[in-house]
Amino acid sequence: MSDFTISPCWLLKYVVALCEEGNTPKREYATIIVVMQNMITMVMVSDMDRSVRFYRDTLGLKLRFQSPDWTEFDINSSTLALHGGGVPSPPDKERYAGRASIGFNVENVDKVFEELKSKGVRVVMPPTQRPAESIRLAVVLDPDGLPLSFSQTVSH
Repeated sequence: MSDFTISPCWLLKYVVALCEEGNTPKREYATIIVVMQNMITMVMVSDMDRSVRFYRDTLGLKLRFQSPDWTEFDINSSTLALHGGGVPSPPDKERYAGRASIGFNVENVDKVFEELKSKGVRVVMPPTQRPAESIRLAVVLDPDGLPLSFSQTVSH
């Protein structure tokens, strides 16, 4: 018997194609979409209390649950979860594959940036016009050095 592997991307494309052709029940397709809309973003942190203070007090996120190893914040239909036990990493400027950042859409990026800056948040990039993307973008760092971007949609 041979080993047979299916890539997750291929499987998702196959299921979507079947649904578009009407070959599978509508409910199966809807389940995939629902899972994709209710995202949980998990961030490993080296100091839970410090990170909770940052995300709750500095950023103003709504705390849902807190423990020494796992904390959750409500962000509309998504969840930001902090997972304890992370090891601090040295600051680097490389873009390693597999790393992530968190992005928030805001109404006024300049106002958000000034408020965060006044609270002592480390700045990577002040509000900058990105014409090709139709946004103004600012980037700051969380206590463990995770980039957080704040973008405002602007018209041309």
